[in-house]
Amino acid sequence: MDAKNKQYERVFNRFDENRDGKISASELRLCLGTIGGEISEEQAEAVVLLADSDGDGLLGLEDFIRLVEGTEEKEKVKDLKEAFKMYEDMDECGGTESSITPRSLKRMLSKLGEKKNIGECEFMISQFDLNGDGVLSFEEFRNMMA
Repeated sequence: MDAKNKQYERVFNRFDENRDGKISASELRLCLGTIGGEISEEQAEAVVLLADSDGDGLLGLEDFIRLVEGTEEKEKVKDLKEAFKMYEDMDECGGTESSITPRSLKRMLSKLGEKKNIGECEFMISQFDLNGDGVLSFEEFRNMMA
C-alpha cells in the first residue's frame, strides 16, 4: 500500500468510530462535523448511498478512497476552470466556445511580468493544441496542466 493510501486508511479508521471496518452515514456526519464540515443527516445518507459499492449502506475503505479522490478531482477541475478564465479570450472566438488565444496568452503573461511576443505565444499554444485550430480549449488546457 502506497503512502497516499495509508493516509486514507488512517483517516478512514478515525471516521470508523465503532471499528467495524465500515463508515455509516452518522459516523461520516459526526467526523465531518469535528473538522468543520457541517452536513445534514440526509446529505450524509446521500453521500453514502452514492459511494457505497456493495449496497450494504456503509462505506468500506475502497468506497471512502474513491469518494475522497473524486472530491479532489472535482476541486482540481474547478481550480483549472478558474485559471482558464484568466487566460481566455471570448472576443476572438465569436463568443461560442471560450479559448486561450495567442493574444490572450500574451496579455496574461505580460500581467505576470513575462514578456513574450505573439510568435512565442503561438508556439507555446501549438505544443498543446490537439486539434490544430491555433487556440487552446479548456480540455487542451487541462491536458497541458496535467
